[in-house]
Formats: sequence, C-alpha cells, structure tokens
Amino acid sequence: MNYKKFIPCIYLYKGNAVKGFDDRTVINMNPGELAKFYSDNNADEIIVFDLSTGDIEHEENLGVIKHMALSVEVPMIGAGNVKRMEDIKKLIYAGCKKATLNLSKESNLEIMKEVSLKFGKDKIVAAFADVKTLIDNKIEIEMYVSELIVINEVELKESLVVTGLPMIPLLSSISLDKMLQILAIDQISGITGELVNENAKEIHSLKKLSKENGIEVNTFEPAKKWSDFKLNSDGMVTVVVQDYKTNEVLMVAYMNEEAYSRTVETGKMTYFSRSRQELWLKGETSGHYQYVKSLTADCDLDTILAKVSQVGAACHTGNYSCFFNELVKKEYDETNPLKVFEDVFAVIKDRKIHPKEGSYTNYLFEKGIDKILKKLGEEATEIVIAAKNPNPDEIKYEISDFLYHMMVLMVDKGVTWEEITTELAQR
Repeated sequence: MNYKKFIPCIYLYKGNAVKGFDDRTVINMNPGELAKFYSDNNADEIIVFDLSTGDIEHEENLGVIKHMALSVEVPMIGAGNVKRMEDIKKLIYAGCKKATLNLSKESNLEIMKEVSLKFGKDKIVAAFADVKTLIDNKIEIEMYVSELIVINEVELKESLVVTGLPMIPLLSSISLDKMLQILAIDQISGITGELVNENAKEIHSLKKLSKENGIEVNTFEPAKKWSDFKLNSDGMVTVVVQDYKTNEVLMVAYMNEEAYSRTVETGKMTYFSRSRQELWLKGETSGHYQYVKSLTADCDLDTILAKVSQVGAACHTGNYSCFFNELVKKEYDETNPLKVFEDVFAVIKDRKIHPKEGSYTNYLFEKGIDKILKKLGEEATEIVIAAKNPNPDEIKYEISDFLYHMMVLMVDKGVTWEEITTELAQR
C-alpha cells in the first residue's frame, strides 16, 4: 500500500547523535536510544546521516549504525560518507534497508550504475541539494535510483518538474498547512528533517491530521469496532500483554472503549484502571511505555492479546513481568530452539568472562582464534562425512558439535543470536 511516510533523521558525528549538518551539539540520547525513541513513536523509517570525515571515524559510525538497526523495528536509510561500492555494502550489512548516494560527489555518480545493478535499484536512494545535478544526470538517476532525498527544500518545487521519482524533502520548521500541501503532492513519498524530529512525540497526531485531510498515512486500522466485543460486567475487555519478541506474558489489564480507541490511535498501550477509575496510559509516570506491535482478539471476542515493545519493566515491583511468583513447577526440557541457543550461548559467554578450570570452552578461548577456526573447520568436515552415512543420528551429533563451536566463535567476535536472527529476517 502506498502511504506518505514520516521519517525522522539522525545526524551521526564521532559516535554521537548531533543536532544537524552544521550544528554538532550532542543530543542527550545516544544514537541507539534515539533510534528506538523514533521507532516507538510511530516513525515509518529513519534516515541516518553519517557525518564522519575519515575512514576510521566512518568505521566507528558503522558500528553505531549496526547497533541502531538492532534497536528499531522500522527500516533505516543509511546516508553520508559513501565513496565506493564497499561503503554501500557496509551500510546494508550494518542493517540499513537502503543506502544513499550523495549526488554532489562525482565519485558517487560514477558508481551509481554499479551499485544499483549489484544490490538492486530498490536499495539505492540518491540525495541532492542542487536541482542542476538532477537535471544533468536525469536519465541515469531514473534508471538506477528508487527514491530521492531533497536536502535543500527550496529546490523541491523545481525538482518535481524534472523527474517523476518519489521524493523525500528535508524540511525545516514549517507550518502544518505547508506540511499538508507538500504531503498532498503525488510524488512526495514522505517527509524528513527538523519538522519531523521536533515533533517526534506527536507523529501519531501529525498522521491523524494528514488522514483527516485525505492524505494516506500508515496508521493502525482495527478490524473490529468496540461494539463487536463481548464486554464483562464492568463494560470492559480483558487484555493479556506479551513481549513481542519472546512471547513472555508481561501483565493482564483491562480496556474500556476510550482506552481501546486511544491505544489504536497512539500506538501506546492505554488501559482503564479499575482501582483509580480512570484512563491509564502505561508508562506515563514511570516512562515504562508499551508500544503496540499487534492486537489480536480471541475466538469469543472478549479478550485481547497485545504484543508490545516494553520499555523498562512491566510490573510496578520493578520486575520485567508481573508473573514471577512461582507456585508449582515440574521439571521439563526446554524445546524452544532459540531459547536453547540463547542458554548455551549465555554459558559460553560466561566462561569467557569467568574462566573455569578444566573447561573445554576456556581452553578454546585461551588458544585463540586460530584454534577456534580449526575446530570449526573440522566439525564442518564431519558434517559432510556424516551426511553420507545412512544413520541420521550421526549428522545430528555433528551439527550439534558444529553449532557449539560456532557459538564459541560468535562470543569471541562479539556476535549475538539476535544479530543473526535479525539478519536472516531481513533477507
């Protein structure tokens, strides 16, 4: 579905988020926190401008971008300090959905075709400040670029005449009427810049205003009206809340009609407090907001399952989940594959931090990377040999050995299962 996007941007300088291209004042949130703040507050994408000036600083910023990509659930567009094909690859491998070529650099014009053919036109964005650059390279840009970022908003009107490519203008603090006029233009795919950054907490309100003015935006559209639900004796619906990544049950609460409407409108879980007899925005006083990822009704339409991104702790006691008072428990083997991987990974990581005498894992860490790689190679070969054997148990054992040694390598290199699963999910 085509809709107009609200895209905050982060200016990255020496590992910090700063105010802008020409203002290097450090923002009081680290880049990962800022990216998550934007993501949680209904941003559709995030543009990251890398303002580094040298290769060493650029590599450091790539590490920051990689961390940022793990903090958000919306696509990131990487921009800045791109000089060669390798820089595009690094941005995409760091977790950016798209990478941006600055068309004011002659070298970027030269590699535009190459990177577009290599990574796909849909992953290549171009940024420009001078419409002349767009005019002079119109044919190549339309052939190899999927979207344009207009750095200088005064060039927007003339740029729209030159090409039909989707455009994202970088906007200063303009009036809401002017914003709506720009968003109403067919070629405008979204807006970014100071306007969006300064109103990041109110993106849901900006979207609501846009929708009221006939502009398609990305908002929650519930499939069920409040009148469809079967209410309890208090006129409410029970809500079971889960962590959207782990499926851990966090809490149980209740919604009335207004709480349901507010939750859908803002993307933040809002309940009705039976004890206080008032509407309750979760996190309003503690800062421990719950950002909606999905709402699903049960078969009887009397209970809602909410999957959320939880900030801090869900429970007023400080526990992450309200469910921590164990009553009875039977011993059982954990069968959730990712949980097993994470548990084994945690033990290996602990061995590196707290060495244990006689531990084979510590032996590998002590011998170093060459020994780890040698063992990994041997186990890979064992898998190949076992695969030729008709007994399926052999390959099961060898794959287990390989995965263990792979996790040793992951810990040694500082790579987590979350990074691996995120990378796989993006492919």
